[in-house]
Amino acid sequence: MPKKKKKVKKTKKVKLIKKAKKKQIAKVLEKKSSLPGAEEKPEIKKIKKQPTEKRIYNLKDFVVYPKHGVGKITSIEKATIGEIDIQFYKILVEKEKLTLTVPINQQSKLRPISSINQINKCISILKTKPKIKRTMWSRRAQEYDQKINSGKIYELAEVVKDLNKNTDIIADQSYSERQLFEKAYERLKSEFEAVLKTSPEEVEKKMDKALGRKKILDEA
Repeated sequence: MPKKKKKVKKTKKVKLIKKAKKKQIAKVLEKKSSLPGAEEKPEIKKIKKQPTEKRIYNLKDFVVYPKHGVGKITSIEKATIGEIDIQFYKILVEKEKLTLTVPINQQSKLRPISSINQINKCISILKTKPKIKRTMWSRRAQEYDQKINSGKIYELAEVVKDLNKNTDIIADQSYSERQLFEKAYERLKSEFEAVLKTSPEEVEKKMDKALGRKKILDEA
């Protein structure tokens, strides 16, 4: 009989130990779940965007705003809106006679003007043969317009190259084609001017030579 009692005591002790271990595990899991690790994901995304949004441009710097092209920072101003101090750039887009107001903490769309190497790559793009697509013009026009407003200089150069007809004869291009070509050409030209720091005439000669338009202009 005493032997059986000892066994009962042992089983009770084992059960108590197991319960205590379960409670400890539950407490550890609760602590882990309460840690802010899972809530840090959206904050990491914000940190990734900070370098572009906190880029500092100086007065008289040239910048590119995708929908309007090259602009020049004319002033850096402050204003109080709803008891919050906001600092912003005033950017003059001379080609469009437009002044943009861009808050410094919301400048992700702005980019600095291209480097000399990027300009040289654009010239090599202009020298290549245009891509001929057989899709409907309305669809192509939409694609070209998206490329023009993307703010990416290589895509801009591709549009100029693809829509170039090596001629100034209006009959050789539809009205919408010519409009898109001129828009892309002027955008690219204005960035060339800002980077190369040369006159519009010199830039035009350089671009027309790469596009093969120089011969036609000389003949004219």
